Amino acid sequence: MRSVIALVFATVLLMVVGPMFAPYDPTTINIPKRLSAPNTIFLLGTDAFGRDILSRLLHGAQWSLGLAFLISVISLVIGTTIGLIAALGGRFADWGLMRVTDTFLAFPELVAAIVIAGLLGAGSWSLIFALSITGWMRYARVARGIGLSVQSRGYVVQARLAGLSGISIARWHYLPSLLPSLTVVWTGMFARAILGISALGFLGFGVQPPNPEWGAMLLDARVHLRSTPLQMIWPGLAIVICVLAINLAGDALRDALSKQDSHE
Repeated sequence: MRSVIALVFATVLLMVVGPMFAPYDPTTINIPKRLSAPNTIFLLGTDAFGRDILSRLLHGAQWSLGLAFLISVISLVIGTTIGLIAALGGRFADWGLMRVTDTFLAFPELVAAIVIAGLLGAGSWSLIFALSITGWMRYARVARGIGLSVQSRGYVVQARLAGLSGISIARWHYLPSLLPSLTVVWTGMFARAILGISALGFLGFGVQPPNPEWGAMLLDARVHLRSTPLQMIWPGLAIVICVLAINLAGDALRDALSKQDSHE
């Protein structure tokens, strides 16, 4: 749990504080300095428009990590709500909602997100909608599975006999049981959201110029891959490091919860 807390803190810190350390305005064009190699003035070099890459990376964290955080939270809320309704709503609600979930799972998430973003048009809001609507299914299946197992426990039965409403039971008895498993799922989906945002940005469906999103930076740099490969390596490296750190935190959390369950 500490690793996840540290991850969330580091992510928020990078999103909030990172741009404050940017040495230049990330959108300022400086044509005479275009495609500069790393030097004492531009530590990571400049892009095709002479914009400082380090500044764009730091400001890009607000877009890449911030949008991924928002998308993963929206997907968490949608999926958990659907999963709990399926677990608590009876046989017909369970059957109907799970068939809808299975239908969504039948389509590759990224392909479906690209199609939706293409239909809605490029932009941040279409990106958020496309990745949120294609990322809630795993939360729903986990929430439903744990909800069904909790449903027959003694304290839940007693709560029903005491006349507590379904919302109160879900809040006080179901959600505490769901939280550890959903947190593990959330770390993985957070990393997938970063990759999804970068992929859509690289295809031109995501955050639009001149905003410095990491996937869009890869798109801008690809035409100069042979002449200035570092221009494409820096945003790619930022994506790899963030996704790797999040996945490692998720693995550490999963192992910690497994040990806790074994002791119990």
